[in-house]
Amino acid sequence: MRSSMKACGIVTEYNPFHNGHAYQIEQIRKNLPVDVVISVMSGNFLQRGEPAIVDKWTRTKMALAAGVDLVVELPVSSSTQSADFFAKGAIQILGDLKIDYLSFGVEEGLGKDFLNAAHWMVENESLISQKMSKFESVNVPYAKQMEELLNQLAPSFPLSLNSPNNQLGFAYAKEIVRQGLAEQVELFPIQRKAVRYDDPTLHEKISIASATAIRQAMLEGRQIEAYIPSESYGYLLEKMDQSVTWDDYFPYLKYQLFLQSESSLRNIYQMTEGLEYRLKQNIKDASSMEEFLEGIKTKRYTRTRLQRLLTYVLLQFSIEEVEKALAERPSIRLLGFNKIGQRYLNENRDQIQSPFISNINQETKDQLRMDILAGEIYTLGNKKIKKQDFTRHPIKFD
Repeated sequence: MRSSMKACGIVTEYNPFHNGHAYQIEQIRKNLPVDVVISVMSGNFLQRGEPAIVDKWTRTKMALAAGVDLVVELPVSSSTQSADFFAKGAIQILGDLKIDYLSFGVEEGLGKDFLNAAHWMVENESLISQKMSKFESVNVPYAKQMEELLNQLAPSFPLSLNSPNNQLGFAYAKEIVRQGLAEQVELFPIQRKAVRYDDPTLHEKISIASATAIRQAMLEGRQIEAYIPSESYGYLLEKMDQSVTWDDYFPYLKYQLFLQSESSLRNIYQMTEGLEYRLKQNIKDASSMEEFLEGIKTKRYTRTRLQRLLTYVLLQFSIEEVEKALAERPSIRLLGFNKIGQRYLNENRDQIQSPFISNINQETKDQLRMDILAGEIYTLGNKKIKKQDFTRHPIKFD
């Protein structure tokens, strides 16, 4: 029997958790009749194809301290994907956890706008796919192609897709429709407050900053305490000396690209159109990740698209392996909970269809093979980072 508790789901990275995230939770509590807030959070490698600045356990503690009731992990096969596959995995998990609401940050748009746009898109997918195929030989990023196509097919389309947050929110809405959850789940978009998602500046008179600006300030040793909830900041402070960036993994990436032949690299997920030759050629003289990316990016292949590809190279994820993972329902890995989250799980456990994993052992390790490997490689970036999966148990936050 399903619990009478009402749940709001959010899809997160918390890289790191900051005041903007706390504002979202505050608005959920203020405006929705919910008992529990559930976060499906990316693990140690993220949607833009980069390592999290601190590990998933630290970020889980920060979230629980600031009012999230339950944190589960978005598998790495989904967390390092473009918006549609990222959203698919997240909504499969949240749908299985029986959420009543889905909240996400946007630049503009109401819940009904996202839902109406999603219904139109899903109903016209075959036409859109047919039209999009004509762009394949054109050097134009996917988002720009879609924008041009919508202007042609639906001039009165009810939603702006010019910003990454709206694009991601739209991807969530499409999955809500595709997975038959539109009657069960109400959308609750929250307009971003004060700063853009990629604003690189810490503004002294504003307590909200982008995660981008906070990460940069962390790496430069500048003060960030004003931009992070006080109850969460201590957990981040404890792990400041364990922060990582792509540069910490660049030697391992370089090793893989030197070691493997072009034919071997062609088996890596998303290695298309001769990119293996471009990577092999440009890695020879690159001394940093930034220099390497500058050498390989083009109008067609954006920085984010290439960072994802390089993450797959680093993790040695094959086409077959990732496609198999995406075709299956994702396992639900529990990272942390408080008493409310524990009660919700107890009341809904018999409703959850996907494999539910609290601890990794000999029986469960095969289901999370890719995530375990990603965790092992993540620890290579900083010798102070502890093991990420074996011997780790969900965080119980009182």
